[in-house]
Amino acid sequence: MASDGLEEIQRRIAYRFRQPRLLCDALTHRSYLNEARISGESDNERLEFLGDAVLNLAVSEYLFHAFPEAAEGDLSKLRAQLVSEKTLARVATTMGLGEWLRLGRGETKTEGRSKSSIVADALEALFAGVYMDGGLDEAATCVKTLFRDELPSCDRLLARGDFKTDLQELCQRDFDLLPQYRMLQETGPDHAKRFEVEIMIRGDRYGIGVGTSKKEAEQMAAKQALEKLKG
Repeated sequence: MASDGLEEIQRRIAYRFRQPRLLCDALTHRSYLNEARISGESDNERLEFLGDAVLNLAVSEYLFHAFPEAAEGDLSKLRAQLVSEKTLARVATTMGLGEWLRLGRGETKTEGRSKSSIVADALEALFAGVYMDGGLDEAATCVKTLFRDELPSCDRLLARGDFKTDLQELCQRDFDLLPQYRMLQETGPDHAKRFEVEIMIRGDRYGIGVGTSKKEAEQMAAKQALEKLKG
């Protein structure tokens, strides 16, 4: 990889490697080595394995300190969302990680630089590289830096509550039926989907919800329905 590429990616993650080879390995997909037949180099699969653990620990520690009143179950849900492939791919795409990956010609032709699984795995490998190079504190700082636009959503999720369950209980109690959810539309690429869902009760529309996942959209629709029924 060209030195200017290594310089740029280090600038984007706000971390400078003492061992540039770790960074190069983190950005190397197995398809590249399979085609190039280069000896003495490694792809990012082993780093990805380690990076998964590093990411989980860094996010867990952040959530533990950021939300001292949150229950274990809520913290687990927040962590699951933050470390999901969808979120990882969104973060990786935002920072332009795909353009610096070393991919084989086949993966390049099939738009591997924008595949959620490939860029998400590379991001995990990158976190492992930082950990191996500078330790856990540096890796945790890198995670917080790259996830800075994702972390505020945790506050909204904790405050949101489980509107679907509340609405279901209300409908069963007052109407002896369950609310019906219907997908209106699904737009955007895989790493940045947008879902729009409507909720029907007794044949009438009671709300429309929009979110980055079907579940989030349904929660927003249920929230609207609760406000209408209780208003």
